Amino acid sequence: MSDLQIIGAPASNFVWVTRIACAEKGVAYTFGPTLPHTPEVRAIHPFGKIPVARHGALALCESRAICLYIDRAFPGPALVPAAPAAAALVEQWLSLLNTHIDLLLIRRYLRAYFFPDTPDGSPDRKAIEAALPDMRTQFAVLDAAVRATGYLAGNSFTLADINLLPTLFYMNKMPESRVMLAEAKHLKAYFDRH
Repeated sequence: MSDLQIIGAPASNFVWVTRIACAEKGVAYTFGPTLPHTPEVRAIHPFGKIPVARHGALALCESRAICLYIDRAFPGPALVPAAPAAAALVEQWLSLLNTHIDLLLIRRYLRAYFFPDTPDGSPDRKAIEAALPDMRTQFAVLDAAVRATGYLAGNSFTLADINLLPTLFYMNKMPESRVMLAEAKHLKAYFDRH
């Protein structure tokens, strides 16, 4: 079977997720740096989103589907535990990360810095300030989640951790979120360790 190919913009947190999954499993892959909505991406994803992947005749879109395939198709440490309860905890955190954490931290807060709707292209301070109260809540939730074991779901590094780490990387770069991360001592230790 031909090599796995991951396609997408290098800075995308979801592209990072698929690449980290490959690294954790020890899966060789080629990376095709491509922006969203290009013909190459649209040929695989009906809405032009990244990442997309190819492996032989198989074409996949959506990071969770790509990671599921990587986890099941290749040898190496499991990214999702086999035990039903442990797998459900990973799935629970994946859902929380994708439906709550990402929407606030990346799509609202980070977007206000990098893709602002301001006339001069400066960071959208109104959007940034509006996100901060909910961000404090999310940082507290994440801090509590990693406190007991040092992992997001269970006692080992899983796909849940893989999904969180690129977001924390970006949060460590921006002024308000960097302070929040530093104040969340368990979460900061988790981030620094991984």
